[in-house]
Amino acid sequence: MTRIIALIDGSTYSRSVCDHAAWIAARTQAGIDLLHVLGRRDTASAPVNLSGNLDANTRDSLLEELASLDEQKAKLALKRGRLILEDARARLAEDGVEEVSARLRHGDIVETVQEFEAGADLIVIGKRGEGADFARLHLGSNLERVVRASHKPVFVASRAFKPIETCLIAFDGGTSAMKAIDHVAGSALFAGLACRLLMVGSDGPAARKKLDDAAALLRAGGHDVEANILPGQPDAVIAAEVEARAIGLVVMGAYGHSRIRSLIIGSTTSEMIRSCLVPVMLFR
Repeated sequence: MTRIIALIDGSTYSRSVCDHAAWIAARTQAGIDLLHVLGRRDTASAPVNLSGNLDANTRDSLLEELASLDEQKAKLALKRGRLILEDARARLAEDGVEEVSARLRHGDIVETVQEFEAGADLIVIGKRGEGADFARLHLGSNLERVVRASHKPVFVASRAFKPIETCLIAFDGGTSAMKAIDHVAGSALFAGLACRLLMVGSDGPAARKKLDDAAALLRAGGHDVEANILPGQPDAVIAAEVEARAIGLVVMGAYGHSRIRSLIIGSTTSEMIRSCLVPVMLFR
């Protein structure tokens, strides 16, 4: 691993993003690219309909005031963005990370991530954004967009960093799950971590073969693996296992391609991120 993109904002999760990124960098010898994106709502006022009973002079005066307000908001957003990046740099320095770059960009966060992800191996983002303290049961508005759009693994940081010594791979035999297995087997990030491989559903010959094949790949990569199949609903079973076994990190395949299907039956990925109090690493 060579580069990590750490997405930060003004939320309480940004410190956790920095701490988790520092932990990853220490294990993989990667550099960190801090990225803070200013969206349109950070720098501009909401559109105002001035087509009512205002006379021309009053309307022009109001437009000038709104333009001045937008200019002030843009300057304040830039100043705040630079302070956020400076604080993040200082946090990473405390964590012992030396190779850090910082970027402040305007625009859509997904488009910005897509611009920079070609040179990165991993994206780290907080589970929630700046509204975290006001909507604890909801995920950040940009999280799903980033995960669905990115071609790189996404590490979703929990609210606070805790040393990670164990990982649980939620395995369903699908393409993204196999990508996760291959990554864990060959990555220095997972070297030395206790590894549990878990499949949730019916236990049969086909499922057992997929699980055994995945376990064999992990063992070939030097991991001591415990592999099991448990009945039940994936999100509930995995969350219970995470709590019961003090799992430090969950690894799993991310959202499927059908947004319509996820709207109808819900998303196991979203439920897992929401219910687990530990970081989740996602593979598309």
